Amino acid sequence: MIAPGTEPGLWQTARALVARDLRLLWRRRGDALQPLMFAVLVVVLFALALGREPQLMAQVGAAVLWLAVLLAGQLSLDSLFRSDAEDGSLEQWLLAPVPLAWLVLVRVLLHWATTAGPLILMAPLLAEMLHLPHDQLPILLASLVLGTPLLSLIGGVVAALTVGIRRSGILVALLALPLYVPVLVFGAGSVAAAARGQDPVGALLLLGAGLVVALVLAPLATAAAIRISLH
Repeated sequence: MIAPGTEPGLWQTARALVARDLRLLWRRRGDALQPLMFAVLVVVLFALALGREPQLMAQVGAAVLWLAVLLAGQLSLDSLFRSDAEDGSLEQWLLAPVPLAWLVLVRVLLHWATTAGPLILMAPLLAEMLHLPHDQLPILLASLVLGTPLLSLIGGVVAALTVGIRRSGILVALLALPLYVPVLVFGAGSVAAAARGQDPVGALLLLGAGLVVALVLAPLATAAAIRISLH
């Protein structure tokens, strides 16, 4: 039992959770590299299939990169809360002296940093493989920076809803992919607008607005979904 006045604060709890998750991630670093390797493989296959059509690759390059990032995030989405549910840690989250939504937010943002972060860093190299024009690269990176955390926040809600179901990988994908469509449309659409000489700021602003709303509402919805799944 925690003595009154000695409860850990929000940032102290976040640091402890991040340190624990990073240690576990390092032990399973082979699994952690799977999303990156999957995205690279998808881009390489597209580049090989369209190798004699560099102009066509330049037209579809942004869409291919967005699809690769979106699908790569699905590989680790099912395990976002599953290991904690299996070892009882998730039930301890419910008893923690900090809001469950805060713990959820920390976990989801760490998931984004460790899965989408390397993909964003690799995006310039992958874009070069797809002959994406250099003037479109800043728009692509901006859309990925705004859109990928939104995908993780939406995916967190779905993962929490299915955390009590065994072998729910396909179910998670079926539930999450329709919710990802607007993010994909505005993310790839911003680059397409820039390629047509139109202003891409509108699509980027919509992504930013969606991210702000998701940062506020998604952790609350995920926390409620965890409570429902564990009872």
